Amino acid sequence: MAKALLAIALWLFVSFSAIAAAPKQPSWVELNREQQQILAPLAPDWNKFSARRKRKWIGVAERYPAMTPEEQAKVERKMQPWARLSPDERRAARKRYKTLQKLSPGKRRSLREQWEAYLRLPEAQRKQLAAEAKAAKPVRKRRAKPGASAQAAPASTPAAAE
Repeated sequence: MAKALLAIALWLFVSFSAIAAAPKQPSWVELNREQQQILAPLAPDWNKFSARRKRKWIGVAERYPAMTPEEQAKVERKMQPWARLSPDERRAARKRYKTLQKLSPGKRRSLREQWEAYLRLPEAQRKQLAAEAKAAKPVRKRRAKPGASAQAAPASTPAAAE
């Protein structure tokens, strides 16, 4: 019994030591001035980010000074709209990206060409297409909770009513 208690105490000590030793992800104020300048569009949401996302963006900030001016401009262009997205919009964007990555290179090329053709359309025509697409979008039905459909659904056929 004493050995079991000692083993448990040792395990708890090691576990808590590992947790305490885990690197704490910096809050916004803990970033250095250069990191804050580079990552400024992310400032409002920084403290809400997961540790993994913070590491990713800190890595971008560390690589930023070595980037060409064109690469830096691209990072800035992409970061600002991304920072304005809600968490749900970001999640949806990541999902779309993963879906696109699974497509064959030929299909991705075709989609890119279609997108570029769309972007070349006049603004009025793009708005019209967007309105048509929105009007044509089917209304999604909510799924019933498991078990609720059997109780709440009316009998639709004579056989089901019996």
